[in-house]
Amino acid sequence: MKQRDIIITGIQPWDIEIGSNCKNIAEEFSKNHRVLYVNSPLDRISSIKKRTDFKVQKRLDVINRKSSPFEIIHKNLWVYTPPVIVESMNWLPNFLFRIVNHINNKRLAKSIQMAIEELEFNNYILFTDSDMFRSKHLAQLLTPDAFIYYTRDNLMTVPYWEKHGKTMEPEIVKAANVVVANSPHLAKLAGQHNKHAYYVGQGCDTESFRDSSTTIPEEIRKIKSPIIGYTGLLTTRRLDPDVIEKIATEKPNWNIVLVGPEEDCFKNSSLHQLKNVHFLGAKPPEDLPAYVNAFDVCINPQIVNELTKGNYPRKIDEYLAAGKTTIATYTPTMEVFKNYCYLAHTSDEYVELIEKALKENNETLQKERAQFAASHTWSNNVAEIWKSLERSRLNFSPL
Repeated sequence: MKQRDIIITGIQPWDIEIGSNCKNIAEEFSKNHRVLYVNSPLDRISSIKKRTDFKVQKRLDVINRKSSPFEIIHKNLWVYTPPVIVESMNWLPNFLFRIVNHINNKRLAKSIQMAIEELEFNNYILFTDSDMFRSKHLAQLLTPDAFIYYTRDNLMTVPYWEKHGKTMEPEIVKAANVVVANSPHLAKLAGQHNKHAYYVGQGCDTESFRDSSTTIPEEIRKIKSPIIGYTGLLTTRRLDPDVIEKIATEKPNWNIVLVGPEEDCFKNSSLHQLKNVHFLGAKPPEDLPAYVNAFDVCINPQIVNELTKGNYPRKIDEYLAAGKTTIATYTPTMEVFKNYCYLAHTSDEYVELIEKALKENNETLQKERAQFAASHTWSNNVAEIWKSLERSRLNFSPL
């Protein structure tokens, strides 16, 4: 594959605190291609109300020419902070929203064009991660060789995106040369508006989770087995606290360990009154393998809704990479894992399947899980993205 220039826009800036598919894909692209990762531009309201926030200050410094808009990650990867402010607009009625959004797109495109000229990018590909508003017109304004739209969540279930996204996302999906999705369900949704919509899988940094020699954290050592564990954001938008409560109350000799930040819905839940439910709080990403390796069983008790149906939970790959027995709620996307996970439809099934899993677990199954997870690399994910371009028979230079 010959080297290409790639411009990436999306809804997650480079300095986001949590894991980011788009950043991982950018890193993988940059192994063989030149990549410009464009930070989401600063909006007007944030520039005023959040002026003291560190990230906002960084962007204001760029806008005021106190610092460079470019950050060199390595020789093939640049992060670009656009020295512009876009107007806050989500509160506007649809016809005004569209007018202001087009103005915002023109500001952003003009800024990106300056970066393109600075870096001497040519015949570039535009890759947009879910940014149905700020990137809506970029393909027309920047005229890339190809425009790829990436979908990894059903954002229409989120109020911010739902208001205008129900009409805007189908339009940007239709305009894309290729739509790539990290779950079959999302690919099917996109396929309603673009015949070149493909499931390209998901990447995961599984290697660190495969090291079973990791030192067990001190706060887990004092918790008795069996330990039923979960890592990730604790939110009722994605998780069902009733499932966790059912497991804890049915099996008081089991200990439930929850690792991750809590939203208020969890902070105020009755789970905090149960002696065998342990909230350990948020941990740095590099520490998570140690916690996962301390679990006897891993769970992902998702609540089934339009958001989670198409959600590809990276944590499942992380659990399996560690060889861990995993029980998860059945969703269409979890079909991908059905041969390596126990899939539950009800809270009662969770209890039954955890009991079954504890009895059946063995070294052979652990190796099979780890081997399966190891196939979900960012390299394979990006290879599938390139294949989707070939399958769509685009009219640009062969890769």
